[in-house]
Amino acid sequence: MRKFWMAGGIAAGLCVGFVVLLVVGTYSAAANIVGATGGGRPVALAKGAVPAIYQPLVQKWGNLCPALNPALLAAQLYQESGWKPDAKSHADARGIAQFIPGTWAIYGVDGDGDGDRDIWDPNDAIPSAATYDCALAKDVKNVPGDLVSNMLAAYNAGPYRVIKAGGVPPISETQNYVKIIRSLEKSFAAPVGRVAPSQQAAGAIYFAQKQLGKPYLWGGEGGAEDGGRFDCSGLTQAAYETVGITLPRVANDQYNAGPHPKRDELLPGDLVFFSDDLNNSRAIRHVGLYVGGGYMINAPYTGAVIRFDKIDTPDYFGATRVTKDGAEALPSNQKPGNAP
Repeated sequence: MRKFWMAGGIAAGLCVGFVVLLVVGTYSAAANIVGATGGGRPVALAKGAVPAIYQPLVQKWGNLCPALNPALLAAQLYQESGWKPDAKSHADARGIAQFIPGTWAIYGVDGDGDGDRDIWDPNDAIPSAATYDCALAKDVKNVPGDLVSNMLAAYNAGPYRVIKAGGVPPISETQNYVKIIRSLEKSFAAPVGRVAPSQQAAGAIYFAQKQLGKPYLWGGEGGAEDGGRFDCSGLTQAAYETVGITLPRVANDQYNAGPHPKRDELLPGDLVFFSDDLNNSRAIRHVGLYVGGGYMINAPYTGAVIRFDKIDTPDYFGATRVTKDGAEALPSNQKPGNAP
């Protein structure tokens, strides 16, 4: 929910023409930026993408070996546990890095130097995940193909299967695991150049524009049972659904649906996020759809209507340029209560 001190909305009738121009202009802006992205492997983490309590660990241990980088390690931990240190799977994988006890016995390290190796302690588990990744990279270093993908495949299926297959094995779970983490890596990395524009942006804005004036409904997803009403993340989810991209239900997961342009690089169609904790994307509580000129379309809070609001407020967290691969890599079964 957006705080009440947020800048007031612009009257919808005065802005429709403004948005139409922006929708048309989205593609011409895109044409001027395509191909401007930088090369090389990014190693810096995107602002707030990793919870602040874990960021120093991920930044340090993500540089343990050449096959690893902090963004890749962050993506892997997010995929494994969603940053939950008490996570436990049906296969008895434990903790933030989801180690099976037998694997932990071999690769677990005392990351914080307190004299023990605790599978549940992120201060041990995150360094252990990096240590295990780097050991696997050595195991598969002579396997044809991309070393990073082969390393991730070995983490999921074991190095023997990667060596036997001569690369990522033809196991759907393993192939999906590799694809997801390589996609999420782009979301956790600080961009090294301008972020490629979204070709679906105009359609998402067109949908959001048609919802202007509808009353906010907490948990609303726009269905008949909701009277066509939305909350903030329900609106952005529905807008991108119309262009074939399925976003997660809650705002803090939507933040990981693509790379993160800087404030002066925003384009219409970017998602813009707001939080009371500007160092932790998991604390995000509001999202809107940027339309240009410093404004967004958003569903603000109970008692308000879907409207235009300024984005430049003290709780502005950052932005995401949605990609299909990025969205597909995220959980989509979250409940709306976490970050409406």
